[in-house]
Amino acid sequence: MTARRQKANRSLQLVLLSDTHEQHAEVEVPPGDILIHAGDFTMFSRNLRSISDFNQWLGKLPHRWKVVCPGNHEFFLEADLRRRSLLDNAIVLVNESAEVEGLKIWGSPITPLYGGAFGLSSAEDRRRLYGQIPEDIDVLITHGPPYGILDESPGSDYHQGDPVLLDAAMRLRPRLYVFGQVHLDRRSPRIVESEHTTFVNAALLGPEGAIDKPPIMLKIGRR
Repeated sequence: MTARRQKANRSLQLVLLSDTHEQHAEVEVPPGDILIHAGDFTMFSRNLRSISDFNQWLGKLPHRWKVVCPGNHEFFLEADLRRRSLLDNAIVLVNESAEVEGLKIWGSPITPLYGGAFGLSSAEDRRRLYGQIPEDIDVLITHGPPYGILDESPGSDYHQGDPVLLDAAMRLRPRLYVFGQVHLDRRSPRIVESEHTTFVNAALLGPEGAIDKPPIMLKIGRR
């Protein structure tokens, strides 16, 4: 086997998306090894049938692994985490980690938003929570963005991201950091690279309230 083949066999194809807001059936999802959804797959959890539909949609996708981190619209999970059984076609991460194909992944739906699902307005409480993230994670998933990174709505210079998340990302240096919540314009950059981390805003919904972007595909090397 050539060195090139060996290197390819160590790579995993990731498919990244977020903020589909019950419009998942409109998304053309490319194949891959692991699909990651970073939250807001419902519209305020008003329709339980849509949750079942989302789960069935996940089950029809070809990816061996599906990882879902809820968002600030997923009130049905905030009310009772046992309801994650409604999403039995995915690994659902709520302030916890999982190992998938050798990748160590940690996900959290927490945002500073008051009134949204999983809102935690106290910066100190968020700092304590993110202090529990394992230091050897490869992939960090949060619904909300870190401060200053792909966190501005079109036409605005207001940063919606969380400074506490930014501090955590700078400390942990994950290889990949996936988030959503901020609905970027389809012409906006969606990926930012730093020395240690690839940051991805995977939100598919545009500022007009319709899906206007495709999922992001990235390769990541196995450990």
